[in-house]
Amino acid sequence: MPRADFYLIAKPRFSDQPLLLVCELARKAFAAQQPTLILTRDFAQAEELDDLLWSFDEDAYIPHQLAGDDDDENTAILIVPPGIDIPARPLTINLREQCPQSYGERVLEVVAANPTERDGSRVRWREYQRLGFEVNKFDM
Repeated sequence: MPRADFYLIAKPRFSDQPLLLVCELARKAFAAQQPTLILTRDFAQAEELDDLLWSFDEDAYIPHQLAGDDDDENTAILIVPPGIDIPARPLTINLREQCPQSYGERVLEVVAANPTERDGSRVRWREYQRLGFEVNKFDM
């Protein structure tokens, strides 16, 4: 059964910069050797995340790149802006307004603290349940 885990941001460290939590999740995925897709809302968010993955922790090396390159299948963490079709991977971190069209064993949803984000996450939560996912919530 696929799993969807919702990470609801509460701590100031993450509420000021939600993409920091995405970096932490990507670090864990890489450490666990789980090929990962990060679906971003737009190209600007993809570029911001790309930069942040290099700089958020000077001791961490997380191999990543923006999708759309010949080397995509060999890169541990792929950042995917809308409009690029990439085969599913075991782990997907979803930052978009809608559920991913294709997914592997697990989807992580990072939900910012603002009310609009929370409303959208409730819609996705119900959609994952409808699709037969095991759904969990974590306060971060």
